[in-house]
Amino acid sequence: MLRVCVIGMGPIGCLHARIYQEDPLVELVGVCDRIEERAQTAGERFGVPYFTSAPAMLSALAPDACSVATGGFEYSSDHYEPTIQALEAGCHVLCEKPICNEIAKAEEMVRVAREKGRCFGIDFNHRFTPAARLAKSWLDEGRLGDLLFVNMALWIGRPGGFDSPYFHLKALNPHSVDMMRYYCGDVARVQCFAMKAPGRNFWSTASINMQFRNGMVGHLTSSYDIARGHPMERCEVAGVKGRFVVEDMWREATLYPAGDPVKSVYTNPVFGGYRDFDDTFRERIHTFVKQVSEGAAPAEIDGSGADGLAAQKVIAAAIESLDTGRVVELL
Repeated sequence: MLRVCVIGMGPIGCLHARIYQEDPLVELVGVCDRIEERAQTAGERFGVPYFTSAPAMLSALAPDACSVATGGFEYSSDHYEPTIQALEAGCHVLCEKPICNEIAKAEEMVRVAREKGRCFGIDFNHRFTPAARLAKSWLDEGRLGDLLFVNMALWIGRPGGFDSPYFHLKALNPHSVDMMRYYCGDVARVQCFAMKAPGRNFWSTASINMQFRNGMVGHLTSSYDIARGHPMERCEVAGVKGRFVVEDMWREATLYPAGDPVKSVYTNPVFGGYRDFDDTFRERIHTFVKQVSEGAAPAEIDGSGADGLAAQKVIAAAIESLDTGRVVELL
C-alpha cells in the first residue's frame, strides 16, 4: 500500500485527499498547506497530521508518493517548488495541471524526476474516461486510417478578471492540447489568434491552429466567455477511413466509418457510469497509484510530466504567435 501526502489543500487538493482515502491501494498519511487554517481544517477533516511546510512533512512522514495541488500566479506558479522538494525526497509525484507556468521550471521538474528515477504524472483527467479510452482504441486499431485533422473545443464560463493576460491560455488549454497530443502526436507549428471579450482584461477566447509532426492539421477553440452547459468539450479526429467525436470527456464517443451509414456509439451508462466530474479525477488518480504500485517505469506513466511539458510548450508557442503575429516552430 502506498503512503501518500497532499500538498495544497484548496478544493482540488481536498478532492485528491478524499479520493486517496477511498482508494484501496493508498493510505493517506498527511496533508500540507502554507495557510495554517486551511492545513488544520484539512488535517482534521481527513484525520491525518497536517503541516505548513512541505519539507517538514516530507521529512517527518517519508511518503511514497505525493500530490501537488497548489495554485499561484497564472494558476500554477506554485507547483514547481513542492514538486522538486517531493522528488528530491524520493517521492513519486502527481501534479495538478498546468505543470508550471514557466517552461524552464517545467523542464527542470521533468529533468529532476528523470534523474531521480521517480514517476511523475500530471492530472490530465480528461483522457482518463471510458469514452476517451475507447476512442483511443479505435485509433490504435487503425479504424481511422491515415490521420487528416483534429478539431478540439473547450469552453468554461469564468467571470471577472485575472492576474495575467495569458491566464486563460495557460490554465484551460493544457487539457485540450493534451487530448490533441494523446490522439495525434507531437505538434510542430502553432498559430494563435485571440480576443478580449467586452469587459475582460485578458485574452478570454482563442483560436489556435496547429500542424503536427506527422503532417496532419488541427484546430483548438477555447473560451472563458461562454456559460457552462452541455456540451462544454468536443474532440473530433478524422482520417481517411473514418472519424470519431468525443463529447464532454465521458458523456459520449461516436465512430463514423467512412462510406458506411452505420455508426458506433458509446454512451455513458446511467447505472455504473461516470456520475460527475469528480469521477474523472478518481480514475486518473487511481491509474497513477496503480501504475506506481505495480512498478511501472517512469517513462510508462500515462499522462506524464513529459506530456505536461509538451502541452505547455504548445501553449507557450501560441502565446508567442499571439504576441508576434507569426507562425511559431516548436523545436
